[in-house]
Amino acid sequence: MPVNFNNTELSDILELKKVSQSYDGGKNYIIKDLDFLVEDVPDRGQFIVILGPSGCGKSTVLRYLAGLQKPTEGEVFIKGKKRSEKDRIGMVFQQYSSFPWMSVLDNVGLGLKFQGISKQERDDKAMEMLKIVGLQGHEKKYAQYPTLSGGQLQRVAIARSLLVNNEIILMDEPFGALDTNTRLRMQDFIIGVWEKVQPTIVLVTHDISEAVYLADDIYIMSNAPAKFIEHVDVNLPFKRDRTIKRDPVFVEIVRYIEDKMMSMEV
Repeated sequence: MPVNFNNTELSDILELKKVSQSYDGGKNYIIKDLDFLVEDVPDRGQFIVILGPSGCGKSTVLRYLAGLQKPTEGEVFIKGKKRSEKDRIGMVFQQYSSFPWMSVLDNVGLGLKFQGISKQERDDKAMEMLKIVGLQGHEKKYAQYPTLSGGQLQRVAIARSLLVNNEIILMDEPFGALDTNTRLRMQDFIIGVWEKVQPTIVLVTHDISEAVYLADDIYIMSNAPAKFIEHVDVNLPFKRDRTIKRDPVFVEIVRYIEDKMMSMEV
């Protein structure tokens, strides 16, 4: 059964209404009549994780919210208003998205450059974000591997997204290309960013343990034509470290999601 999103007294920050996606004129749909609602939790934000089979449309949902793609049918709302070109939301991808011929500082301030903001002002604001993501001292380096590590390059992308809009971060498998140790460290890093900045974060991942470690709420998508078919409330403390992965509640949530995912038709 599709998930019913309950609209409470909290303000809406992200919403999809009856969204559908077809690439052949409506003969086949990869997404059909999909609803999605994220409310704005004051002084805290939310961490939402989307799980689902490969190809079900998880990344497409993020692209709708980021304004990188328009649905065939349905509507997209940002902070309670229909999405417009004025809504700027950054997105962090699995592939490193920085321009290697530009400095870290210029990469982080790139979105402000497109808005016509002076170099001095965007450099000042970019430096503030670099301090938040722990990259002060690297601002003059080229944003390329191996000058920066994979984890550092993703921090550049996160800083750039925060500078575009520090209320919302969209992340599409941002740690997928990292080695295991770096990925675990980046999980702790993004928890730290969430605690400091308190944005609403929507993350797509295939890693169930990662999803449970990071999320307030997890939504599971079905195969095409995709809908949200399961909502998992992650009943764990707001402040987390890796010791929570040994908590019986954590283990049970992971087990429940694994069973749910394995029961889905391939």
